[in-house]
Amino acid sequence: MLLKTTTKAHIAVLFTNIFFASNFSLVKYISPSLVGPYGLNVIRVGVSLLLFWSFWLLGKTKAGIRKEHLPRFFLCGLTGVAINQMLFIKGLTMTSTIHASLLMLCTPLLITILAFWVLREKITVLKALGLSLGIGGAVLLILSKEKAGTATLSGDLFIVLNAIAYTIYFIIVKPLMQVYPPLHVIRWVFTFGFVMILPFGWGQFAATDWQLYDWSHFASLSFIVVCGTFLAYSFNIYGINHLGAGITGSYIYTQPIFAAIIATLFLQEQFTAEKIISGILIFTGVYLVSRKNTPVIEE
Repeated sequence: MLLKTTTKAHIAVLFTNIFFASNFSLVKYISPSLVGPYGLNVIRVGVSLLLFWSFWLLGKTKAGIRKEHLPRFFLCGLTGVAINQMLFIKGLTMTSTIHASLLMLCTPLLITILAFWVLREKITVLKALGLSLGIGGAVLLILSKEKAGTATLSGDLFIVLNAIAYTIYFIIVKPLMQVYPPLHVIRWVFTFGFVMILPFGWGQFAATDWQLYDWSHFASLSFIVVCGTFLAYSFNIYGINHLGAGITGSYIYTQPIFAAIIATLFLQEQFTAEKIISGILIFTGVYLVSRKNTPVIEE
């Protein structure tokens, strides 16, 4: 029996978030011990870029972009790939998997803040409460101490800055998605981003000693590149096309759950009271800012 398109889309988006959640633990498994975080980005973005362009060769769409869109593509490559990915991998190597996965949920909160600031949207009672709870949970998580010293303030701040960069990317890429096919946009965003990442990561990539890798390290690297980047981005676009951005975006709430399970099983990370309370505050905050048709606070 053939699955409906919407069912396939839900499955694709679910696997997208499982792939992204797996990245948290797999990155820590090989970086920075075997490859520097920026060197890993060269591999991750570079190989994915080759795959994106290889699949373009099988299609019939044009490869070019309009000259007037070059500055926006440049900014998207800077915020959505270069800054975003470098800060994410670097921060992840300096903090715990559970910390990073929970802090990534700050993205919807940051989008709401920018909507108030840039788009002049009116703030509602529940959104104001949600922002307060979400930001409070993030601050509590950042200030909490890890017994094993696996989470650092610098690492947590890198993850937050990564979320800020992705938030800016999420806003400025939307006009391009209305002009070009989504995969075409991602292909060029990765192209611009890879050029920017290369100067920072080439030294670490060139210094990688491949003889230190065993089968599990190569398997982890392959999963990060193929599943955690190329397929994850492709499946996510498939979900957006058939389910819409709202439903697809809501699946991000599953990432900390999957990431925590994987980290607990394979990295022996532990839950603490601070993590649980922070998670509840962040989840509640994101839920409240995502609700619609709530009373507006009078100015």
